[in-house]
Amino acid sequence: MTNWDDVRYFLAVARGGSVRAAADRLKVTHSTVIRRIGHLEELLGAQVFQKLPSGYRLTEAGEEILALAELMEGASHQLETRVFGRDQNVRGLLRVALPPTVATHLLMHDFAEFCRLHPDIELQILSSSELVNLTTRQADVALRVVYDRDTLPAHLIGRQLRDVHGAVYIARDLLAAHRSGRETKVRWVLKLEDGGVPEWARENEITPSDAPVTVTDSEAQIIAVRAGLGMAPLSCFVGDVDPSLIRVPGGALRKHGTFWLLTHGETRKTKRVRLFSDFIAQRFDTHATLLAGLLVSG
Repeated sequence: MTNWDDVRYFLAVARGGSVRAAADRLKVTHSTVIRRIGHLEELLGAQVFQKLPSGYRLTEAGEEILALAELMEGASHQLETRVFGRDQNVRGLLRVALPPTVATHLLMHDFAEFCRLHPDIELQILSSSELVNLTTRQADVALRVVYDRDTLPAHLIGRQLRDVHGAVYIARDLLAAHRSGRETKVRWVLKLEDGGVPEWARENEITPSDAPVTVTDSEAQIIAVRAGLGMAPLSCFVGDVDPSLIRVPGGALRKHGTFWLLTHGETRKTKRVRLFSDFIAQRFDTHATLLAGLLVSG
């Protein structure tokens, strides 16, 4: 009889194309992956992978098994979700996925309050710019900024929270230096993923430099602006509460999108998820003025 764990390893190698990729994904050693694949091949009496210099390629038998393995995976996830959905116990793990900036600059104090209110819930904060897969239960709840409601996956359960706005910010000392003439031009501080200065951010009273500073993530961008490297578009919940920053004069306030709280299927019925969803919705209402950019830095 085929072991579902062996099938998981088979799928990880098939999708990653190598033992290394599968081991990283499953957080196990290379030898464990090789042993599991060998065990599966022994049970099936067939070789499922061909080892090539470029990686692992499915054999003809492996191709036939792949479709069945994916059906097994779907059934397993459905079973886990249904069982989790019937769990009305407050004690246990709750995994929340959200962008790093939102975790560190907006909600961390709220998370602390939630943990004080529910000491038996083990809160796992998954702060990453990558979108997690709620269907495979990489997380129980996801907070995302959505730009177009129609892009939300139909199979997810969504709860609309609040709009989030942004503006262009600069360090107060750098603005003073620019106004005095000591800094004639100010650099843009951009993330690699931005692909340039957003059109809406260009209209302001600062003379920009043609040589931007580029960073890899939002946190580095915030620190760079705070340090006086230049100006950058930031969320108002970041810029308006930082005493070292000020909005660039003449700049526009821009809606970045809308926060949504997302869950999947039966997961939303668990008591832990319901408690967290209601709590966060209330906290977003409390943050409404900040998110709307109405706490203007002066």
